[in-house]
Amino acid sequence: MGQLAPSILSADFSKLGQHISLIEQGGADYVHMDIMDGTFVPNITFGGPVVKSMVGKTAVPFDIHLMVVRPELRIPDFATPQTAYITVHQEACTHLHRVIQQIKGLGIKAGVALNPATPETTLDYVLEDLDLVLVMSVNPGFGGQKFIPSAMDKIRRLDKIRKERGLSFKIELDGGANLQNAAELTAAGVDILVAGSAVFGAEDIPQRVRDFKALIK
Repeated sequence: MGQLAPSILSADFSKLGQHISLIEQGGADYVHMDIMDGTFVPNITFGGPVVKSMVGKTAVPFDIHLMVVRPELRIPDFATPQTAYITVHQEACTHLHRVIQQIKGLGIKAGVALNPATPETTLDYVLEDLDLVLVMSVNPGFGGQKFIPSAMDKIRRLDKIRKERGLSFKIELDGGANLQNAAELTAAGVDILVAGSAVFGAEDIPQRVRDFKALIK
């Protein structure tokens, strides 16, 4: 059964609490939070204080995606009682295994994200340690981009690898997801679907969440 993680990158930040409440009403499984530093990606979003301010305001767990250089310095800022996953970028980590262990040492599930041009083979020696692999189907840094079709092949290869090796990591997909491709992505092996503008751009946000959930069940 697929899960949905609406990305608040596409929410109205002046109504952030209200928008998180709306996705909770719709049955969202996670709140996806894109943390951008203006260096690893060209945009800047928000940091630990904003994330911590949401603790206790919703029952939906946090899915933290760190698009930052030297993530090992920032990870403790996002280790809240509601943080389910912290995901770092393979491309941003000199010592990836150490960073994965740092996250797990905080009692949080560890994920690694792969940019569109990064092959899944770069994770060969850490897959056993991972709880999540996040496949970027757009170039990170901005919301509302179109889906890059080659991500579909990467999803299928990762799904094949985990089956052959008996691994349990989840596959998450971030970028360009919509009601037209949600079912196909889930069938290809996606466990957690991140959707931003396709959720928060809807007139009825809770219903849009329900529409997604019906397609990925």
